Amino acid sequence: MTKSKNTQPDPVIKGGGESPTRRPRMTYVLWIVQVLLALLFLFAGGAKLVLSPEALKGPVALPVLFLRLIGVCEVLGALGVILPGILRIRPGLTPLAAAGLVIIMIGATVVNLVSGGGAAAVITLVLGLLAAFVAYGRWRVIPHRPRAVSRKPDSGLRTLSTS
Repeated sequence: MTKSKNTQPDPVIKGGGESPTRRPRMTYVLWIVQVLLALLFLFAGGAKLVLSPEALKGPVALPVLFLRLIGVCEVLGALGVILPGILRIRPGLTPLAAAGLVIIMIGATVVNLVSGGGAAAVITLVLGLLAAFVAYGRWRVIPHRPRAVSRKPDSGLRTLSTS
């Protein structure tokens, strides 16, 4: 057995065991999935908020106020998946928003299975898995970094003296 002269071991980050190109690639994948989920949930949640009660009727009778609540949760979840990462304010909200969307999709999958909508159940299951991917990816794999706060030695904070 002879080794080729051109084969080199994959570069490894000390202690991490991962390739230096894996992190940026995973960041791009997470952002793409986050944007697609946000667009989809903004559309679906917005539709639940603006459609008439007659248009919201489906194979399973759900109260209109409950569907409106789901619409609000979907819109807030869509904003929560995107805005903390873009603005770098409270980046820990991104995995929480994605986890909330997972819970909504679990409910949607159950409702679709009960109503006999097998294809719709598969779609909601896939969306739930994508939201779970974002939740785990932004919680453990590649969390958003918070915005750097510059602190000068004299930041203007004064202590009260009691003399």
